[in-house]
Amino acid sequence: MKQLFTNRKPWLFLLVLLFLAYPFIVGQSVYFISIFVMVCVYAITAMALDLLIGFGGQVSIGHAGFLSVGGYTVAILTTKLGLPFLLVLPLSGVITGIIGLLIGLPAVRLSGNFLAVVSLGFGLSIPQIALNWDSLTGGYSGLPLTRPEWLSADSQFIYIIILMTVLITWILQNIVKSRLGRAFVAIRESEVAAQATGINVPLYKTLMFVISAFFTGIAGGLYGYWIGFVSPNDFSVFTSFLLLGMIVIGGLASIPGAIIGAVIFTVLPELTKSLIGLTNIIIGIAIVGIILFRPNGLISLLELFRIKKPSKKGMDEPEVYLSDLEQGGAARDANV
Repeated sequence: MKQLFTNRKPWLFLLVLLFLAYPFIVGQSVYFISIFVMVCVYAITAMALDLLIGFGGQVSIGHAGFLSVGGYTVAILTTKLGLPFLLVLPLSGVITGIIGLLIGLPAVRLSGNFLAVVSLGFGLSIPQIALNWDSLTGGYSGLPLTRPEWLSADSQFIYIIILMTVLITWILQNIVKSRLGRAFVAIRESEVAAQATGINVPLYKTLMFVISAFFTGIAGGLYGYWIGFVSPNDFSVFTSFLLLGMIVIGGLASIPGAIIGAVIFTVLPELTKSLIGLTNIIIGIAIVGIILFRPNGLISLLELFRIKKPSKKGMDEPEVYLSDLEQGGAARDANV
């Protein structure tokens, strides 16, 4: 558990500084701030999805459904029950996490294409449920919601979004470096080997879905509060595929890679929206290009600038890099 609090990355501090300065860099422009907010929402979701797919090896192509659940949760709890913001936002994650638990239970027995179909069915069903459950979700009309008075101005609420994005980034980065994260990686590499070393595979696979859904629900709640309106059309199945593209183009099993992918696939549609009908084609070409020429994602470009440190034992002694197996294996390290 100590590793959850001691692991620090320089890029995280640079990210914090950029986030804090961004509203002033763009001169408080509503348009650019709105793009920035969507980058934050998609970055949180992409990181949560990467935890599930990149680190855990569990395929999900219905994550847009979790975003919708988070958005509707804050809308329903705020509009119909009048609960305060500080209670509603965590509840958006908790309730979405419970839904993730229900989806994760069948994941214990499913994998690969079968799990992908189940998650796709979930992503397709949520908008339909929202459309037809008029008394709760408002149906086609959707649900409006208002922020608390102390966060009514965009210039105030954006810092809540920045705080949540940075906090979730830090938590997820440390989770993947902890024993919990190593257990996920062990399951991804081989469920049989992980089981043999004492890892409770069904438990950890379910935990993947719960954690991923929880943070995605928070992202959906932030989106609902920012827009001030939630509707069934906010997050379609196309959003799920877009999220999948984000972690592929940024780099699987990489928290910074998920952020890079979120930035690119949020900004790219804005740059190409004048090219009617070509946005999806450009996104598709970008994904294919990355898969062909940089299969490890754009984050792998950083390896070109990485300088190897000389061995402490002497400049003339070759450096020895040990694999996971040689170091004892991710599965054994994760055994708790």
